Amino acid sequence: MEISAIFTTAFIVGFSGAMMPGPLLTVTIGESARRGFKAGPLIVLGHAFLELALILALAGGLSVLLTTPRVSQTIAVLGGAFLLYMGAGMARDAAAGRVSLKMSDQAGQEVNHSNSGGISPGTGHAAAQKRMHPVLAGILVSVSNPYWTLWWATVGLGYITLSLQKGTLGLTSFFTGHILADLVWYSLISAAVAGGRKFLSDRIYGGIITACGIFLIGLGIYFLYYGLFT
Repeated sequence: MEISAIFTTAFIVGFSGAMMPGPLLTVTIGESARRGFKAGPLIVLGHAFLELALILALAGGLSVLLTTPRVSQTIAVLGGAFLLYMGAGMARDAAAGRVSLKMSDQAGQEVNHSNSGGISPGTGHAAAQKRMHPVLAGILVSVSNPYWTLWWATVGLGYITLSLQKGTLGLTSFFTGHILADLVWYSLISAAVAGGRKFLSDRIYGGIITACGIFLIGLGIYFLYYGLFT
């Protein structure tokens, strides 16, 4: 396979995968509403760091370990627990009215008083903890999804094998095409959400956060079931 073909097919396959609903999309929507357009690219940056490390590991022979049932089930249990924690926090804070969108005219950024993901609402004074950084969220949300690991242990590994026939340049072309697909898609999502956040009331925003939280809870339960009973 030629270098151009590796890049093109990696982009198309990556784009089709990125468009599928999942925890990364959910988090991107929520963070884009809070932080603006920059959230999408930052989340993808964290996602890219993780995938680059995994590609290097797979190229070095880690695929045998990743395909073992015990490892796959362990990832599912840990991932399910993380998604439950994140989803419950989002839904709880939205139900309690602790989420709001406030635009700072001076900074041009949102002042968010939600405590989901690590922010404590200030009562009378600003004593809030910082939220999880989008780059870290991109890493944790990606690794929490057992299907992400399964994809890389199967489809991703096949692509790596083909790419390595062209050496380092081939592997670089594959990674570039794949991650560019994620960057394009999630940047579009961030642009769409951030562009409309001025028209979002706190009630609508709370509803979105609640829906995202419920989705993550459901996904977390499914992952736990997969890891414990299959």
